[in-house]
Amino acid sequence: MTVGIDAMQPLWFYDFVSPFTYLLLEQHDKWPGNDFAFTPVVLNDLYRHWGQLPAYNVPTKRVFMYRHALFRAEQLGIPFKMPPAHPFDSMKPLLLATAVDGDISFVREIFRFIWREGRDPSSDTAFAELCERVGQPDGPELIKSEEVKAKLQRNTANAISLGVYGVPTFYLNKQLFWGEDALPMVLYCARTPNWLDSQEVKRISSLPLGVANTTVGEV
Repeated sequence: MTVGIDAMQPLWFYDFVSPFTYLLLEQHDKWPGNDFAFTPVVLNDLYRHWGQLPAYNVPTKRVFMYRHALFRAEQLGIPFKMPPAHPFDSMKPLLLATAVDGDISFVREIFRFIWREGRDPSSDTAFAELCERVGQPDGPELIKSEEVKAKLQRNTANAISLGVYGVPTFYLNKQLFWGEDALPMVLYCARTPNWLDSQEVKRISSLPLGVANTTVGEV
């Protein structure tokens, strides 16, 4: 059961550390016409809960991810510039967006600061500049609030309770849609929600495991 999140409302979960989340937000004009609640979460906490290894911890996967993000940006015609290092600490902008219940314009401006201008928001100087840009010059003080920190933790815990395992994730009609490339599926299911009730979708959604869960080093 979630606390502080209306599980009946369409939700959009994000973390500023994700380039694909930026790319999806830049396609907002294509989203379904639902009123999604923009919900910041801590991606690393999702990974820890589900026992996932971040893509940037696998050297070859890391390279591919950055190339793929650049390719998608060029393919979509979206301005894109990687920050000077990745992953960076996204906690400051996450707390800022949490403190002010950032709407699409607010959240998009932060994403653009990072992924369009290639800035690292974790330094004190860059974060102060970001706060000025989004009209929150007292941001460095706002994010010190224990209440704000607790709210971000609740967001993340509530996301986990809904089954969220990564970002970007749409939560629509009690279903999860993960990834920038899931947008066509979101649009289709928004128009044709009964597709998820079709016999084949139900069958593959409840397939048994073919082998027991394995750990690293097992075959």
